[in-house]
Amino acid sequence: MSDRRRAILEGAARVIARRGVRGLRVGDLAAEAGVSTALIYYHFKDRTGILRQALAFITDRADRYTGAADGAGIPPADADPRRLLERILLLEFQDLPEVRENSTAWGELRAHTVFDPELRDELSAAGAAWVEEVAGLLAALRPAAPAAAVGSAAERLTALLEGLSGRWLSGLLPVGHARDLMRGAIGVEIDRLGSLDSRID
Repeated sequence: MSDRRRAILEGAARVIARRGVRGLRVGDLAAEAGVSTALIYYHFKDRTGILRQALAFITDRADRYTGAADGAGIPPADADPRRLLERILLLEFQDLPEVRENSTAWGELRAHTVFDPELRDELSAAGAAWVEEVAGLLAALRPAAPAAAVGSAAERLTALLEGLSGRWLSGLLPVGHARDLMRGAIGVEIDRLGSLDSRID
């Protein structure tokens, strides 16, 4: 990705996080990114193109920081599915500007699709990929659990994370408590799938 394209997408994430999708104006984005409006239209064609690419950028950036080596005090995964599952979910709660901005922008894009379906397919695909990643780790932990139960557990965990994220970002929940709640939910889902394992045996 070129430096200018990256600057535009970083600017789009900042503007969406600060003003919401409805507050994203191409002129304001150009000023935020330090480029001309013509360059934005050259790279993204129209506002919908900007939003689609911003969503992909935000998703990729989340993948990078949830796999970060330092891990904000969260132990490295070491190929252990449970530790990897905890990392990818708990690292969504970090008091870092990039993480807060990313989580806020994701929430704004998700809320936007309630009223305007233009990004619904892309958001649905990104959400489905996230659920599939979580389900894969749960299946590695509980291989005898039925696939439908594993998928439902992954849906619950990712939905809970989005809800906790909204509370954390709005100041209703300290970051440490959000992580504790998420860690507890992970344990509950793994235990629940384990009880299904024993029923099958």
